[in-house]
Amino acid sequence: MTQTRSGGRILVDNLLAHGCDRIFQVPGESFLAVLDALHDVPAIDLVTCRQEGGAAFMACADGALTGRPGVCFVTRGPGATNASIGVHVARQDSIPLLLFVGDIDRGTRDREAFQEVDLPAMFAPLAKWATRIEDARRIPEYIARAWTVATSGRPGPVVIALPEDMLVEQVEAVDRSLPAPLPVALDPKDFVPLFERLRAAERPVAIVGGAGWDRATGAAFDCFAKNWGIPVAGAFRRQDAIANTSPAWAGNLGYGPNPKLAQRIRDADLILAVGARLGEATTDGYTLITPDHPGQVLIHIHPEAEELNRAYRADLAIHAGVFAFAAMCARADFPGTPHPSGAEAHAEWLEWSSPKPREGVTLDLGPCVAAMRERLSPEDAILCNGAGNFSSWWHRYWHSGWSGSQLAPTAGAMGYGVPAAVAAALRCPNKLAVAIAGDGDFLMNGQELATAVQTGAELLVLLVDNGGYGTIRMHQERAYPRRTSGTALANPDFAALARAYGCWAETVEATDAFAPALDRALAAGGVRLLHLKTDIEVITPGALLSGL
Repeated sequence: MTQTRSGGRILVDNLLAHGCDRIFQVPGESFLAVLDALHDVPAIDLVTCRQEGGAAFMACADGALTGRPGVCFVTRGPGATNASIGVHVARQDSIPLLLFVGDIDRGTRDREAFQEVDLPAMFAPLAKWATRIEDARRIPEYIARAWTVATSGRPGPVVIALPEDMLVEQVEAVDRSLPAPLPVALDPKDFVPLFERLRAAERPVAIVGGAGWDRATGAAFDCFAKNWGIPVAGAFRRQDAIANTSPAWAGNLGYGPNPKLAQRIRDADLILAVGARLGEATTDGYTLITPDHPGQVLIHIHPEAEELNRAYRADLAIHAGVFAFAAMCARADFPGTPHPSGAEAHAEWLEWSSPKPREGVTLDLGPCVAAMRERLSPEDAILCNGAGNFSSWWHRYWHSGWSGSQLAPTAGAMGYGVPAAVAAALRCPNKLAVAIAGDGDFLMNGQELATAVQTGAELLVLLVDNGGYGTIRMHQERAYPRRTSGTALANPDFAALARAYGCWAETVEATDAFAPALDRALAAGGVRLLHLKTDIEVITPGALLSGL
């Protein structure tokens, strides 16, 4: 299309040409030209949110579910700073994201105009690419490049500043369509030493996760791991890389892993890391596996060449997309008898992930997760959570399905669960989006319940209320015993708050009351919230606060 259009209309036309079908936004006068153009484009669903952090989280979740960039629009200054948390999550989670920020007029720049921020400079440390479009004629070029940067190699966020006067310019521009993907070619020669080392290994372990995992990748790697009998551990908050029903699934790494799995990692003579960066949380502060890993062979596969040999010395580094790698492994010849450690590790995980009642606990979350497992299939639910100790019960006891059944920020950002569940409910209406939030976590973005109700989303919120910032209180008790300071919370009646938003809600205060309340919630429609009142003394699935 080359006829004269506004910059806002050129932008919308090119997003549409690249496959964008949903935009999350908080409106601002700086990009009214874009909102006006969207008025005539019903093919793009415009989701109006209540805070820019929530909007950015929704776009992150949408990008994680589709593999396409989630798209978010916010305004300059306060809007951009609020949305920056989503850019950080997209970067650490390797999620494709396009954040568009309405900017001041070009003619008023560098005067500290109203809400002025040097946006490319501000976002440069967080994004894969941060830029500003100065000429409306070049919008198609910028969108094509941004889409490619966000989705290639290790996916991540791109931030584009949009000067307000540029968006209203009437110009001619040549649109660009969706660029072809850039696959990383595999060299079969790379697989000769890989399989030689695998055959020689006595205690191999695979760690999977990170960029590019989807159902096809998980199925291919599952086939490979089963055939070889290699235990498969999920990187931190990547528990859906393969379905946990796999006989090779060994559990998840991160905070509070199965001690037997941690020991298995320490004892491994070969570690096969596929897609995972081997970050701080996955490796327990780079100690579970050290960067030089003496006595262990590390084979590292990653779609971004710069991630290989960055923090960890690899004995064999393979630059490849995870699907291409997993598919080639699945096709390879395998030993006639699988290694027994795969089945052994899976049995250890089954024991670890089976909740057992705890004496003297009024509302025990372990049996609550078990009740959920009885009523919800991992294939029919998407669990979404932010940060906090509350999530550890679900990380330990929930059995995840294939890729796309877990949305959780590896950046440890609070307030992610509810916005992510809204995005999941809109993207996958045939599944139940379940937001799991702590009390402190929920109140960072609980206002997005209004977005959920407004959009007609169907989702369930489980709000775990222990009256404090539990994770920080746990660290406080370890470092400064019995000197509580700044971690207690005075909370509202969350069930009443949810009903004020138009949700169905109940309060649960005892273990045996949870399952009936869950049944009522599942039978209800729309947005449902269960307010679970717990004791901060029960700080993790295996520890009491007083025991620290």
